[in-house]
Amino acid sequence: MLGIDARAARCTWTAALIVLFLVLVYILRTTLFVFMLALLFAYFLSPLVSLIDRFLPASRTRTPALAIAYVILVAALFVGITQIGGRAVEEANALAKAMPALLERLQASANEQSLNPLRAQILQRVQDLVARGSGDIIAWLPIAGARLIGLASNLLYVVVIPILGFFFLRDGRSIRAHLLASVDQPGRRAMLNELLDDVNRLLAHYIRAIAMLSLTVFVCYAVFFTILRIPYSILLAAVAGALEFIPMIGPFGAGCLILIVTIVSGGPVLAALAFLLVYRILQDYGLSPLLMGKGVQLHPLAILFGVFAGTKLAGIAGAFLSVLVLALLRIAYLRIRKSTMSA
Repeated sequence: MLGIDARAARCTWTAALIVLFLVLVYILRTTLFVFMLALLFAYFLSPLVSLIDRFLPASRTRTPALAIAYVILVAALFVGITQIGGRAVEEANALAKAMPALLERLQASANEQSLNPLRAQILQRVQDLVARGSGDIIAWLPIAGARLIGLASNLLYVVVIPILGFFFLRDGRSIRAHLLASVDQPGRRAMLNELLDDVNRLLAHYIRAIAMLSLTVFVCYAVFFTILRIPYSILLAAVAGALEFIPMIGPFGAGCLILIVTIVSGGPVLAALAFLLVYRILQDYGLSPLLMGKGVQLHPLAILFGVFAGTKLAGIAGAFLSVLVLALLRIAYLRIRKSTMSA
């Protein structure tokens, strides 16, 4: 009819719908990010809710267990912010004030004639890099801390995300049941059920693993930096723990920042470098595979592409969610492909 091939028309409509969907996702990226954070928050809190629910009398809803879990979480956050966050901000302000004097002292040490010529050249190169970039980086730390505090105080993140997470925790099973009931064909319903199982395992495994890795980084860095007497140990450990949520780029940036601060403050650079290298090897080849398991099977090139593309599209939020989104797309593709081949 009218010389239009039906197959070509279906392909065109499919492509147009996909493009429209991607445009809609881009327009609503902020809202989707909030809902994704709420979903990850629900997965993070779910083990605590389930544990509390076991010790409470039988109930039709999980509301009592949710209430107790939220009280425990708020208390833990209050202690963490007042004890660790306050000290980190103090150290950031102290470092920003001391930076000019530290750079002058570092430059003076480079002019000493007693140094080995090769060592002097290497130190001079490092000092030039530090002098050009570290002042801006360190001066930015208190501003970043203030911005993080302002972000944390935003009503959207403090109230809306826990409320959405509450509904996800309470009504998650019924939401899944409604999704499955909306599919009429048994084959597609079975595929959707398996896909939801895969997504459920991935989200639960990923957020708990990344949170455990971040906490481990903070504790290990804080302990060893204190033992090595590296100045501003809590600040550096807190930054490293927070950047652990950004795959590959975050740990690398944290390591560079730690070395810069150690150099300008006169700390044990070689000891800090050795610790960072040993810890990254132990985590990347031991702890991280143990915690992550086989849930996120992505090539490093795919991870780097996702991080850069996510940063370009949605800033830090995109970098944080990039690996998770790629892993979800991979799971959906494999599940749909398996269902198609078996049909």
